[in-house]
Amino acid sequence: MQIVVIGGSGAGREMLDVVEAINRSGQQEIDVLGVLDDGSPDAGKLAAYGLEHLGPVARLESMPAEVGYAIGIGSPRARARIDALAAGRPCPVLVHPTAVLAREVTLGPGTMVAAHATFMNHVVTGRHVHVSVGCSIGHDVHLDDYVEVSPTTALSGFVTAGRAAFFGTGAKVNPGLAVGAGAVVGSGAVVIRDVAPQVTVGGVPARPLT
Repeated sequence: MQIVVIGGSGAGREMLDVVEAINRSGQQEIDVLGVLDDGSPDAGKLAAYGLEHLGPVARLESMPAEVGYAIGIGSPRARARIDALAAGRPCPVLVHPTAVLAREVTLGPGTMVAAHATFMNHVVTGRHVHVSVGCSIGHDVHLDDYVEVSPTTALSGFVTAGRAAFFGTGAKVNPGLAVGAGAVVGSGAVVIRDVAPQVTVGGVPARPLT
């Protein structure tokens, strides 16, 4: 499968690391043609992957329809916007070979699972969800489209996260809680009650900051 990675900064390079590990393992064969980015990513760092910056995201429109895409951008809102522009193109699920997935895990198109993440049974993700290094995702968790789960976050069983919710590094969420669409859980926060949509919480225990 041929794809472009959208985003050439740190998150994009982390996605390239996942793709490289997948190719080495033989899980899939993914040919990355290059990187699209509206900015100016570091050419030297991309060269370490044997790739170049091919131009802005809009260039995707002129590429053959069979060329897929993966969105290596940390912002949930940016992923939602780009996904809408790329509608109809294939977008692979990317799971690092060291990740552990239990029974009945369903990953939506474009979802990326990084190294050493653990998913217990009956987890469901929407489109272009990112689960970063060392995260723990409990049983029966549901992550809606574009959710971002930063490194070492722990979501207990039956947690739900609405569209484009964001979990900072090392956040922890108690069982059965709901984190609303567009909500932000700050790094290191411990969530012991539901978080309303579009609210930012932080601290131990987590309290609204906005």
